[in-house]
Amino acid sequence: MKPDIDLVQLEQFVAVARAKNFTRAAEELNLSQSALSRSVKKLEDQLGQPLFERKPREVVLTDLGELLLDRAKEILKLVEDTVSLLSEAGRHGRIRLGAIPTIAPYFLPALLRGFAERHPDISMVVLEDTTDNLIRRCSHGEIDLAILALPIIAKYLEIEALFDEELLLVVPDGHPLATREEITAEAVEPFPFVLLNEAHCLSDNIASFCRQQSVQPVTVERISQLATVQELVALGHGVSIVPQMARCLDDSERRVYRSFTTGKPIRTIAMMWNPYRYQSKWVKALREFLREQSRS
Repeated sequence: MKPDIDLVQLEQFVAVARAKNFTRAAEELNLSQSALSRSVKKLEDQLGQPLFERKPREVVLTDLGELLLDRAKEILKLVEDTVSLLSEAGRHGRIRLGAIPTIAPYFLPALLRGFAERHPDISMVVLEDTTDNLIRRCSHGEIDLAILALPIIAKYLEIEALFDEELLLVVPDGHPLATREEITAEAVEPFPFVLLNEAHCLSDNIASFCRQQSVQPVTVERISQLATVQELVALGHGVSIVPQMARCLDDSERRVYRSFTTGKPIRTIAMMWNPYRYQSKWVKALREFLREQSRS
């Protein structure tokens, strides 16, 4: 039968070995000498051999005692380091945050700065990916929270809408629509469109808007990056529809942004998490911070 040794026994054994005396070790541990003697005797009985050679004024480690002392110190140090590490992890959290490409570069910088000011001990790992991949990663526990746009079709994931964002028409400077008073879907339909490829949910938002307005614009180019879409518009390749948050960061005079005067297209920004996986207090703090920012 394997001996059942606990950490308290090891701590008491090390104390006796260090003090070389049961009386002094008992005082150090705030125990009675008899209780300490019984604990060490029990440990010796479990191992089947004596750990100390008892002399009138002191105790001396046996060969087995010397061997156990080295291992006991290693074990107690490992436990101490582990407790410290877990305590540190409790004070310094980490969040794995995902976001779709049409949100990450525009919305996250200010969000992360504001959250870091309030929670400086939390580190943030950011993953930018498409909606389908973020759903998969969230389901598998690879990320703690995701920020994306509705609609989201996902089983067993919690989805909470945060705010609506207007989608704006963007045209090159000097385009006929740049100064037109009325911007309707019908007015835009004759012009070629530059859009993100089908992997991006923004394309679905735009397609849904066009269907609702009974128009079918011709798409001439499909791009993977929103910044490239904006640049191609400036170069005269076509027009496009982009989120308000992208317009806010665009200070170029080569592009003009216009709101639709009727049936304004919008997208709804939401956060998503897996309620069946452990949610740290830091993730909950970020969710609440997102709610606050959405209301402001």
